[in-house]
Amino acid sequence: MSDLVALGKAGAAIRTANDAGRGALVGYLPAGYPTYEGGVDAIKALVDGGADVIEIGLPYSDPVMDGVTIQRATEQALAGGLRIRDVLSTVEKVASYSEVPVLVMTYWNPIERYGVDRFAADLAGAGGAGLITPDLIPEEGVEWIAAADKFELDKVFLVSPSSTEERIALTTANCRGFVYATAVMGVTGARESTSDLAAPLVARTKAATGLPVGVGLGVSNADQAAGLAAYADAVIVGSAFVKVLEAGGGPAGVRELTASLAEGVRREPRARADR
Repeated sequence: MSDLVALGKAGAAIRTANDAGRGALVGYLPAGYPTYEGGVDAIKALVDGGADVIEIGLPYSDPVMDGVTIQRATEQALAGGLRIRDVLSTVEKVASYSEVPVLVMTYWNPIERYGVDRFAADLAGAGGAGLITPDLIPEEGVEWIAAADKFELDKVFLVSPSSTEERIALTTANCRGFVYATAVMGVTGARESTSDLAAPLVARTKAATGLPVGVGLGVSNADQAAGLAAYADAVIVGSAFVKVLEAGGGPAGVRELTASLAEGVRREPRARADR
């Protein structure tokens, strides 16, 4: 696979940011929160605030990787009647709003029930860039990998501090777009400080692949974003945005936090040579 093909849409956007001497900002919000239309407006606010890549969460009844903040949001979305077709509609509205790549972050069961090839076709038709699949490993993702390749969608798998070198090599070999490095052991959630496991994990992952490496789990402010952007290609933020909506900040609050985080990833000039 050529470097250009492996980058996909999300990876290309991250590399564009890196080539400008900065980290990329990846912003996450679940579809349907606080309402369907409110969710669309909030996700568009991520774009307006300066996010380089968008993650739209597909609400699921058993979100094993999500912390309390995102769990509450997805429960509210599901209680409001959100379905997969509404997630795809959200993708379509956001993708048509700008050229920022739009990924869906989802557990595997809903995709399997919907139909893997059908979902890949519908996601591509909606203008989506690909999937982030936190509970799917490459060995069990043969059907998704084939469908993603067929429809030229990004395949973002995860590595963690507990991943062996062999596991990192296998995972990154099957990614397109970027590699998602979970910086902490545990569930999602904004934290007072980011994990000291992040830098070694990024270094180990970069040793195995030329793809961009994004760090997620725990980032909540511009200072944390700046610190991670000093060595990671992309900084991934989710729970902090959900908390803004939970507190009633609305799209304006999301846009304001996004702009602050975007300033953070731009704070430290970075040389292209280390990419």
